[in-house]
Amino acid sequence: MSDGRSVAVVTGANRGLGLETARQLARAGYTVVATARDVDKAKAAADGLRAGGGDVVHRRLDVTRQADIDALLTFIRATYGGFDALVNNAGVAMDDRDAAPGTTPSVFDVSLDTIRNTFETNTLGPLQLSRTLAPLLRDGGRIVNVSSGMGQLSEMNGGWPAYRLSKTALNAVTRILATELAARNIKVNSVCPGWVRTDMGGANAERSVEEGAETIAWLAQLPADGPSGEFFRNKQSIPW
Repeated sequence: MSDGRSVAVVTGANRGLGLETARQLARAGYTVVATARDVDKAKAAADGLRAGGGDVVHRRLDVTRQADIDALLTFIRATYGGFDALVNNAGVAMDDRDAAPGTTPSVFDVSLDTIRNTFETNTLGPLQLSRTLAPLLRDGGRIVNVSSGMGQLSEMNGGWPAYRLSKTALNAVTRILATELAARNIKVNSVCPGWVRTDMGGANAERSVEEGAETIAWLAQLPADGPSGEFFRNKQSIPW
């Protein structure tokens, strides 16, 4: 049991932004359900966070598998009765599989299969997870969708079409959920963590993982009068 603590679910919590978000929420006093596709990696992450004093458990979750989502729902209901924050962090960037080495993936090169597979994880996964878990999300809860500046229509450029399209669509999911969950005072927001030194961002990225996760964790803990249906970077609202 969570002993009265708020409960947060973080997807893709085995490394990078997900792991650091789980760490920051655990430090803030949350019970964290750390999920990942590979259950052994999820367990290793949770073990490490518990060693640092966090109240963290692990669960297997492939966001593209309804059976995994349903199992998570059952676990949360049986263990906590409900929960308070969902961080949809799990994501993929696979456009470069279809591009020549050293080139920027073009909309003319990236296959429809790559686009479909990217949408399954980056857009449809968060949508279905949010829809399935919403009945257990307590009134006044929070949903944070980890998006990207590459999904901003106001900054849309060529290259990486599957990733860009999936994140633009995820931002639409944020807007829809924010409106439809407003009556329950559930805040739903998107976040661009910036260019972060993760496996996806690479070693030359300008921001540390700690910096990248800060706004994600902040949005998961918004006060009752906090914003909803917005897009944030560095705790500041940015254009869609």
